[in-house]
Amino acid sequence: MCGIFCALSPPATRIQEDAELRDFLRSRGPDSSQDLTVCGSDPGYRCFFSAHVLHMRGLLTPQPLRDGAGNVLLWNGEVFAGLEAEPEENDTAAVSGRLESCRTAAEVLSVLAEVRGPWAFVYHQREQNFLWFGRDFLGRRSLLWRSTSGSLVLSSVAAQPTGSDGDWREVPAAGVFRVDLEEFGRTGSLSVEAFPWDGAAAAEPGSSPSDCQVVLNRDGLLLPSPVAPLNLSLPPPSGQSRLSAWEDLLAEAEWRRDEAERLIHVLNEAVRRRVQLAPPRPAGSASVAVLFSGGVDSMILAALADRHVPSHQPIDLLNVAFQRREPKPQKKKLQQAAGARTSDPFDAPDRLTGRAGLEELRSLSPDRKWNFVEINVTLEELQEARRRRIRHLLHPLDTVLDDSIGCAVWFAARGAGLVLEDGAPRAFTSSAKVILSGIGADEQLAGYSRHRVRFQTSGHQGLLQELSMELARISSRNLGRDDRVITDHNQFLHLALCVNPSAYASIPPPMRQSLRLCVNLSASASTYLPLRQSFHLDINPSTSHHTPASHRRASNLTP
Repeated sequence: MCGIFCALSPPATRIQEDAELRDFLRSRGPDSSQDLTVCGSDPGYRCFFSAHVLHMRGLLTPQPLRDGAGNVLLWNGEVFAGLEAEPEENDTAAVSGRLESCRTAAEVLSVLAEVRGPWAFVYHQREQNFLWFGRDFLGRRSLLWRSTSGSLVLSSVAAQPTGSDGDWREVPAAGVFRVDLEEFGRTGSLSVEAFPWDGAAAAEPGSSPSDCQVVLNRDGLLLPSPVAPLNLSLPPPSGQSRLSAWEDLLAEAEWRRDEAERLIHVLNEAVRRRVQLAPPRPAGSASVAVLFSGGVDSMILAALADRHVPSHQPIDLLNVAFQRREPKPQKKKLQQAAGARTSDPFDAPDRLTGRAGLEELRSLSPDRKWNFVEINVTLEELQEARRRRIRHLLHPLDTVLDDSIGCAVWFAARGAGLVLEDGAPRAFTSSAKVILSGIGADEQLAGYSRHRVRFQTSGHQGLLQELSMELARISSRNLGRDDRVITDHNQFLHLALCVNPSAYASIPPPMRQSLRLCVNLSASASTYLPLRQSFHLDINPSTSHHTPASHRRASNLTP
């Protein structure tokens, strides 16, 4: 994980991070910080690069990374498969080595298309005089851009502006982009070529800076999509009524057991790759944590992590609750008269489902130490953190929903709360550097109530249209925001249920919905189907599979 920054400007203009922005970038990567300036002449330009690295595997590789040919790479990403690399080779070095051999745009696109994993990058191709930048297909790593006074600025994060120097936008995850530095130096105008992902939706209007012209590359080159097309096969109209009864839902889930087991196998492999690369922690401390609400997504992640984290190591379950406002005296009396519980202001719904989920995990894996971290956020603490950090990390997003989710995941990722030991609460801060999150599963597996409404009103065809729209906008609505917020605590965020869109895309629409709908009904009734039953997980707590490092990149699964 890294905080990266690049400013392209005319040679006489000096642009670099201010102190506040540099602080936000450094929070993402405290292990190494370096700057580099590249100046072009005849025609002239100035590129300022800054990188702040959080080290995970291989040798610590400071950035900006300059290769033997003078190319410069800023890489905020991870390579889990696709790109050939030595098992212990640093990802940045591996990507830089492959890009160094590229001479044409098609070769650069080929390298990027091979990478299986999240990434955002900036790359100065010295001999060709190009500046490349972009994000992976799902936009799992943040990259923002703005242009001002004929300059282009790129950054992982941006402090919320107080003046007219704002206009930050998220770089669309619709493809990668390239600036011709020779043309920029000669004309002084900022023109950006787009190289779209094959089959991706076009970037939303207004996603580029106001004084930046974005045009399709003149050769019409496309990035091969890592995502298979959605399975559009539909059942006969008469089959749609089968989803109306709970008994039919369970029968249908059983009927499609093979498809469910295949999906769980893919997710299990994705979790394995991520937890086994977690940096070692002191004895008795967790290296892996789960953003844990007790819902099905976080339960699946915790159960899969249990397969691969050594049994003597704890797993931290991070559960956040915000203080409820004290009801007015008259309302409080009515609640007490009705027998409502008012003693604990942090007994939010996610706290209650989290405790229930904890008991389920303990029954599945009784030898594991599960640290259920109750993160209680007071109103005063919320207001201070929102003012000081969170609103800046959310920028340029600013809706009420962004604020609500951003605050929750920021406090959860911080990991500071209470754990119960022998019935007494003890102050606790998670030591985990790898955080697993279920973000993205609902968008791909029809997990929201709006999906059920769309299915009820428009059938499978309408549901498919809704899911296609969800996938097209997930980078701008969710993933870049959550990357900015969670990695403010210098941790590795892994969206382990959002790693292989092709695995979801191949699921037939009826199966896609029934997988989620049967579990959602279970959760809404406060009833937990045992994981073995609901997703056919053959979980054996005493067995932990640890694949040698030499095999970690060899699987044909593509997380």
